[in-house]
Amino acid sequence: MKVVKESSDELNPSVLTTAFIGRPPRERTLRDYIALGVSTCGVGFIPLAPGTWGSALGVCIYLLVRAFGFRPTGQIGLDAGINAALLTTFLLLVIIAVSLAGTWAATRTETIIGRKDPGIVVVDEVAGQLITFVFMPWDSPAWMLAVGFVLFRVFDIWKPYPVRRLESLEAGLGIMADDVLAGIYAAALMSLLLSIYLLF
Repeated sequence: MKVVKESSDELNPSVLTTAFIGRPPRERTLRDYIALGVSTCGVGFIPLAPGTWGSALGVCIYLLVRAFGFRPTGQIGLDAGINAALLTTFLLLVIIAVSLAGTWAATRTETIIGRKDPGIVVVDEVAGQLITFVFMPWDSPAWMLAVGFVLFRVFDIWKPYPVRRLESLEAGLGIMADDVLAGIYAAALMSLLLSIYLLF
């Protein structure tokens, strides 16, 4: 299917429904449905600020990882260090999995609906938001999470060099790459702010 030129208007759910469900039954596959589910993460259909909802989902996933894996003991020792290291490793594996699955799903979603970088694809925001929290202590207070959320949204919208240029990469790679870099920028700034906070 030919991918049409992107316009300034966001793709609304009704247009997607017509484009996707309207396909002949023989052309619909299980992979199409899986790709759509992964790329939109269930919140991409929200008509108001779907990217922000995708970032919020990233915060929720981070909190789930922390809730199920981190048990603060108030002690500084080997066990606490190992626990934090394992959790960070697990978070990195989650980020890699989301990024790889998102690249595939975003590419297929573009083909399904015939539009480049559709607004309903928010898996890139999920990955970028998770990257923002990589350097954060696992017992960070809620306000730090809020700061990380805002920082990522700022970089995602602002798109400083070379974030915007990565959008020109082909298909799902371009969709994911710019948000991954925006997440790295946000993580670096978050690390700097945390260091200043801890020192002073």
